Amino acid sequence: MPWSLATVKEQREEFVQLARQPQANISELCRRFGISRKTGYKWLGREDLEDRSRRPQTSPRRTLAEQESQVVAMRAAHPAWGARKIAHVLARDHGIEMATSTAHSVLKRHGLISAEASRAARPWQRFEHEAPNALWQMDFKGHIPMARGRCHPLTVLDDHSRFNLVLQALDNERRADVQQALQAAFERYGLPDRINADNGAPWGTSTEALTGLGVWLIRLGVQLGHSRPLHPQTNGKDERFHRTLNEEVLCRRLFSDLDHAQQAFDVWRHAYNHYRPHEAIGMGTPAQRYQASPRAMPGVLPTIGYDMGEIVRKVNSCGFISYKNRRMRVGKALMGQHVALRRRPGCNDVFDVYFGPHRLKTRTLVQNQ
Repeated sequence: MPWSLATVKEQREEFVQLARQPQANISELCRRFGISRKTGYKWLGREDLEDRSRRPQTSPRRTLAEQESQVVAMRAAHPAWGARKIAHVLARDHGIEMATSTAHSVLKRHGLISAEASRAARPWQRFEHEAPNALWQMDFKGHIPMARGRCHPLTVLDDHSRFNLVLQALDNERRADVQQALQAAFERYGLPDRINADNGAPWGTSTEALTGLGVWLIRLGVQLGHSRPLHPQTNGKDERFHRTLNEEVLCRRLFSDLDHAQQAFDVWRHAYNHYRPHEAIGMGTPAQRYQASPRAMPGVLPTIGYDMGEIVRKVNSCGFISYKNRRMRVGKALMGQHVALRRRPGCNDVFDVYFGPHRLKTRTLVQNQ
């Protein structure tokens, strides 16, 4: 599971952050985190209910040399951070007020910043959904070599807050492992309204039949969307997250195996969500913007229902349905499920096929052989 290696301290920090959000359901969060309500309120009792700054209450004077050493030390701890992030964290956590230009000059003077890095640090402007869990973006960050085997990092990002919900080291890109990682995220954070994925296995595409993963998501009441072919910017925030993951984690070490990779992912993921300032959200952290979904993961997978009077047919083991002695292929992933046929106006044999609210494709009935 994505959080099996998380420390108690990190679990507590994440619980408290989510429990502080407006209208948070404390009892439901306790259930999702696997703790008693007594423990949950104990954790909350150790924290101020308002966001508490890490900045010291008093800021003793520091010499220029001391401030410069702090900048260099921060860069050493976070080699991919630029002057803006370093200056912000020094002010937020250490009471050192410093202009971004001053931090940049220190980095440049110590040979810690290059012209290419400056050119690459252009601000990104993107549309974002208005609330957490309106859309999650999901993809694999390619595969990377390890001392033993290859790692396929699976990532899921909340569109509104940039909160990373899943960062899982997998040895494959198959549906079963993706579904297990998503289920763990649903059990912890609740269900999103919609998930957007790339085209291809295991997600499927916008033009072909559903995959098993898509059927599972739709039964949970999660809309499934796909990026436009050859337009990866549709999942642009997750793509940008991949770039950050590569700069701050992947390109800096060789992992021995999946456990080693997951340990590094867990440590970095917590820092990314709760500590690292994000320029696209006004230098706040993703955890400050994220709120758990009120839609809990159900214990039993719901069945799909349809309105009275609709033409409903059960998909057979070969992925076909029959209607008036004619047949139509809808895909093997829907085997055993019921779909609805909605006739196109003026067309006797042409139907829109729906699995719940999801329109599969417009199809034509063919004569049984």
